[in-house]
Amino acid sequence: MEILNWKEVEEITVKEIDYKGTMNEVKGISLRWLSKAGEDDKGLPEYGLRFFTAQPKGEIPIHNHFYVQTMFVLSGKFECRRFDVDTNELIEKRICGPGDSIYIPTMEPHGMKNMSDTEEGTFLCCICNVYDNKKL
Repeated sequence: MEILNWKEVEEITVKEIDYKGTMNEVKGISLRWLSKAGEDDKGLPEYGLRFFTAQPKGEIPIHNHFYVQTMFVLSGKFECRRFDVDTNELIEKRICGPGDSIYIPTMEPHGMKNMSDTEEGTFLCCICNVYDNKKL
C-alpha cells in the first residue's frame, strides 16, 4: 500500500500534445501522477490516476490515445469536446462541472477547456489500456 497527499506529488506542466503526428500547444494545464502501474510499448503506464489543474481558460486541444480514460470533475466548469475521427470536425460539446464524469473510449478525438476567466478548475483522470484479445 502506498499513501500520499496530492500536494506532495511533483506537478508537471503540460506544454504540448500529439494529434496525428502534429504537436499542438496545451495552455495552462498541469498534472500530478497519483498512481501508475505497468508499462506499454512506449514506456507509458498501462494504468494511472492523475490529478489535473487547469488555469483560467486553460485548454487541452484535440488529441486521442490508445488507452481509455474517465475524468471526474472536482472543481470548475469545463467545455468537453468530441471530434469526428475522420474529419476532426467538432461534433459535440458539453459543459461539465463538479461531480460529472466523462468517459473517453480508445482513439476518440477529444479536448477540453476551463470556462472560467478567473478560477482554476481541477479533475481526476484515470487511464487504462484495455486490449481486445483478438489483437494480442
